[in-house]
Amino acid sequence: MATAAAVITSSLPQFNGLTPRLSSASPVGIRSLVAVQPMKRRGNGALGARCGFIGSPTNLIMVASTSLMLFAGRFGLAPSANRKATAGLKLETRDSGLQTGDPAGFTLADTLACGSVGHIIGVGVVLGLKNLGAI
Repeated sequence: MATAAAVITSSLPQFNGLTPRLSSASPVGIRSLVAVQPMKRRGNGALGARCGFIGSPTNLIMVASTSLMLFAGRFGLAPSANRKATAGLKLETRDSGLQTGDPAGFTLADTLACGSVGHIIGVGVVLGLKNLGAI
């Protein structure tokens, strides 16, 4: 019984932290396991830059969706701090009390909110198209 346990434990790969510990007593087949093979490094981690992103389909979708949402908020096509939506989805003007230097009343809160919604829409479009295999 003890020999069977010794055979099983000696045939399993042993690890020292995250690196495999290869002993000379282990069989040759153990060294060729995929789990024991060290991973190849691809890049420099956080310092690596992918310069091919600018102009990619993902970049264009994100820029377009964020720009369109900011345009809609600025020119009164979407609700903002100074334009609230009624129950009938009509936009009515009201004073929010927020200070702005913009003639249309577009505030910092509106910029952040419209930019966030534009990013959410863009991520949805990108993930949907990636799921379909279009990009």
